[in-house]
Amino acid sequence: MIEAGVFLIDKPPGISSFAVVGRLRRILQMKKVGHAGTLDPFATGLLVLCAGRPATRLISGLMEGDKEYLATLLLGVETETLDTEGAVTRRHPVGTIATSTIEDCLSCFRGSQLQTPPVYSALKHQGKPLYYYARKGINITKDAREVAIKLLERTDGNADIEGDEARLGVRVVCSKGTYIRSLAADMGRHLGCGAHLVQLRRIRSGCFSIDECLNWDDLSGDDALEHCMNAMISVEQVCKLLQ
Repeated sequence: MIEAGVFLIDKPPGISSFAVVGRLRRILQMKKVGHAGTLDPFATGLLVLCAGRPATRLISGLMEGDKEYLATLLLGVETETLDTEGAVTRRHPVGTIATSTIEDCLSCFRGSQLQTPPVYSALKHQGKPLYYYARKGINITKDAREVAIKLLERTDGNADIEGDEARLGVRVVCSKGTYIRSLAADMGRHLGCGAHLVQLRRIRSGCFSIDECLNWDDLSGDDALEHCMNAMISVEQVCKLLQ
């Protein structure tokens, strides 16, 4: 049995990050497994897992790196969670949004800025995550935090957007602690029609890429341990990457 290692998993939709951690614990028969940055259940993509104490000690360093996402916004509809998991709170006609207007919006959100964490988040308040309170109808607002949007560009071409509930695809490179849900909602308000996040895929985290990941099938069969051992990144390798 291994002492420690780092594993890259392509998380599928509908599964929590905690469930992925649990699956790896069972495969490796190790209790000390944690992730270097959670993904919401509806989101997909790169999840960095650390197994064994020498690896879990690296989590804070692994979380420092920039993240890259592919995201899809649904315009004209706002939800209480800022994504697909919450009830619709507002609908607004989209009409026609010119390409130049969309680019002006994107440029406004590039660079360093203050971002308020969503009330449905895993940030802690008095030892409990904010979503614990939000589900009870108690909205705890945390202070805005400085984040950096280092790249924000369209991925769906350069055409004008027309029609209610139109979609806008973007690629985002950002600093740690950035909430893409909040970015989507803020962009929707800037465009005057509201928006929420309907798709989110993390394709890079620090020095790691989605191309290096194990998929869920690799963790589901009788040969799951073999797949994991073949794909494991040693603590020594990760330490070199973090230098």
